[in-house]
Amino acid sequence: MNKKHAMIFVVITAFIDTVGFGLIMPVLPNLLMELTGGDLSSTSAVAGYLVVSFAALQFLAAPILGNLSDRFGRKPVLLASLFTLGIYYVISGLATTLWVLFLGRVLTGFASATYSTANALIADVTPPEERAQNFGLLGMAFGLGFIFGPTLGGLLGEWDTRAPFFAAAALAFVNTGYGLIVLRETLPQENRRPFELARALPHNALKQIGRFPMLIGLLGVMFVYNIGHHVYPSNWSFYTMEKFDWSPLDVGLSLGVVGILMAFVQGYLIRIVIPRFGPQRTAFIGLLAAASAYIGIALAPNGLVLYAWMLMSALSNMVGPAVSSIMSNQVPANQQGELQGVNASVGSLAAIIGPFAITQVFTYFTSDCAPIYLPGAGFLVAAVLAIIAIFLFAANVRHVATPTGGTADSG
Repeated sequence: MNKKHAMIFVVITAFIDTVGFGLIMPVLPNLLMELTGGDLSSTSAVAGYLVVSFAALQFLAAPILGNLSDRFGRKPVLLASLFTLGIYYVISGLATTLWVLFLGRVLTGFASATYSTANALIADVTPPEERAQNFGLLGMAFGLGFIFGPTLGGLLGEWDTRAPFFAAAALAFVNTGYGLIVLRETLPQENRRPFELARALPHNALKQIGRFPMLIGLLGVMFVYNIGHHVYPSNWSFYTMEKFDWSPLDVGLSLGVVGILMAFVQGYLIRIVIPRFGPQRTAFIGLLAAASAYIGIALAPNGLVLYAWMLMSALSNMVGPAVSSIMSNQVPANQQGELQGVNASVGSLAAIIGPFAITQVFTYFTSDCAPIYLPGAGFLVAAVLAIIAIFLFAANVRHVATPTGGTADSG
C-alpha cells in the first residue's frame, strides 16, 4: 500500500509542478518586455539568460540533492524542493525589477530536485521490468499538467500578467502540505548510504556513475538531445508570437494541446510500444520523430501546419522514459538517487547551453542584421542535435544489459 500511495503522490506532484511551470509560459514574454522595455526579439535573449541562471545552479545542486536523498530518503528532499518552488513563484510575481526575477530563478535552481528525486522514488518502488512504463506514467502527469497549466496561464494572463505566478505558488504550497500528510518514505534504511560531499560534487558524482561504462554514453545521448529539446520551453512562446502573431491565450491553448498529446503518449502509448519493441527501439522511434518534427515546425507556413507537426513531435516524449529505464536498470538500489542526480545535472548542463544558444539564434535571425529572416532557426538547430543524438545512441546502446541479463542486441 505504501508503494501505491508513493506512486499516487509522485504523479500528483509532477502534475501540480507542471501546471505551475506551464502557468507562466504564456505570460513570460510580456512580463520580460514590461521589466526591460525591450521588444519580443531582444527579450528572447533575456529569457535565455533567465533559464541559464536556473540551470547553472541546478547543475551544481542536483548531484548533492540526489546523494542526500540516498542518505536521508526521498521525502524530505522532495518536500523541500516543492516548498522552494512556491517561494520562487511568489518572488517572481512580486518582481518589479529584472534582478529580483533572476534572484527567484537562482533560488529555485539551487533547490529544485523535484524531477530527479521523483525518478529515484519510482525506482525505489518499481521492479526493473516495469520502470519504463512508470517513468512514462510520470511523463503522463507532466502532459496533463501542460493541458491545464498553459491554458489557465493564458486565460489569467489576459487578465493580469502576474496572476499566473501567484496561482502557481498556491499550487506548490498545497502540494507540499499534501506530501507532509500522505507520503511515506520509500527508501528503506538498509538501502541508504553515508553522504559524502566530495562524492556529491558534479564531476565526482559522474566518476561514481562512470563505474558503469554503458551509462556514460547514454548520458551523452540525453545531453545532446536535451540541448535541442530546450527549444520548446525557451523559444516556443517567442517563435509563435513572432511568426504567427499569437496572443498569450493562443500560446496557452497550443501548449494545452501539447499536454494532451504528451499525456496520451507517456500515459498510454508507451505502455504498448515498450513491451512490444523494447526501450531501445522505442528510444530510436522517439529520436527520429523529434528530428522530423523540429524541421517541420521550423518551416511551418501557418498555425494549422504547426499543429499537424505537433502530432509527430508528441512521439519524442518516449525518449526520456525509455532511456531513463535503460540507465536505471544498470545500477543498484542504493545508487538510484545518485544516478538521478547525475542525470539531472547533465540535464541542467544542457539547460545552460540550450536555452542560451537557441534564444541567441532566435534573436539574431529575427533582427535587422540577419542575412535572412528565419524565426524557426532555433528549431533547425534542435533538429541537427537530435540527428547527432540518434547516431550516439546507436553507438552506445547495443551492449547495454537488459533487466533479464541479456543485451540490447541479443535478439
